[in-house]
Amino acid sequence: MRSATVVRTGLAAGVALALLTACGSPPEGKDSASSGNTYGSADAKFRACMVTDAGGVDDKSFNESGWAGVKAAVDANAAISGSYRQSNSSADYEPNLRASADDEKCGLVIGVGGLMADAVTAVAQENPDKRFAIVDSHVDLPNVYSMEFNAAQSSYLAGYLAAGTTKTGKVATWGGMQIPAVTIFMDGFAAGVAEYNRVHNTTTAVLGWDTQAQKGSFTGNFDDTSAGRSLTENFLAQGADVVHPVAGPVGLGGASAIKDKGNATMIWVDSDGYEAVSEYKQIMLSSSMKDISSAIRAAIDNAFAEGAKDGRYVGTLANSGVALAPFHDFDATIPEALKQELKKLQADIVAGTVVVSSPAAPK
Repeated sequence: MRSATVVRTGLAAGVALALLTACGSPPEGKDSASSGNTYGSADAKFRACMVTDAGGVDDKSFNESGWAGVKAAVDANAAISGSYRQSNSSADYEPNLRASADDEKCGLVIGVGGLMADAVTAVAQENPDKRFAIVDSHVDLPNVYSMEFNAAQSSYLAGYLAAGTTKTGKVATWGGMQIPAVTIFMDGFAAGVAEYNRVHNTTTAVLGWDTQAQKGSFTGNFDDTSAGRSLTENFLAQGADVVHPVAGPVGLGGASAIKDKGNATMIWVDSDGYEAVSEYKQIMLSSSMKDISSAIRAAIDNAFAEGAKDGRYVGTLANSGVALAPFHDFDATIPEALKQELKKLQADIVAGTVVVSSPAAPK
């Protein structure tokens, strides 16, 4: 068994992860009108109540993917409606979760983001008869459904892709905050670069993250796009020509720097950046995706059906919970040999012959 330094979570190169969205037509007779922070029929007996992390429900990343999952569940079942409460900072987590828990119609209260783990734990303990769910963390309580993603697997493929396409021999990754949901991507990315170097006897350097020391570059938040731009400009100045930001909407600052520079590409996270941030599609080499939308829809369906309150989902390459996005406009420029190597690498990760490990991987 070949071991790759950092993370488990995978994805097929050049194959898009099919994300469920609320774009389809609602069931006949369903009022699908969206008003402010609500979606679906006001007469629905079951409501899925989502609490966002900072960055907003339209953050082009995990909050937006989460809301898409809520809307998908609503569109599929006229008896379900959805709502969200916006958190502008961590101080809003517990008040928003409590307000949702106090709403009798809220059949499931969903916290989006690993930073919300302590708040979900506290409020779930206060409301043992209420169902809760959390994205990007595991809360070991009998009334909390946990959703995690082995994003190291998809970012491993992204790192291999970056090393196979760089012209300068330097690539970079940086994060919003140093938390497991972020460093798991960075671990996988660095491990993928190392694997490409091993296979091809190259020396591509990774700027921004040291896997052994578990130290690197972070903006310290998920909303300061100017900080994201500054970090990216620094890496571009050092010669990096592929950048992998793991910072939600803060990555937009990095995208603007790359677009202005004109001679580098970006690998987005969570969603397909080519689709999510289409104003920067010309620089999107690919994306290391995790299917938050489908996971949340499944959590809502489970709660509606009165399934296990303490269920746990871990997204991997094997179950399509994580994936490498299509190459879109760059497809014709990526060598066929590299595409085949990525497909083989994904198959090996799924089969277990290549193990991507990370301290941040779901246990």
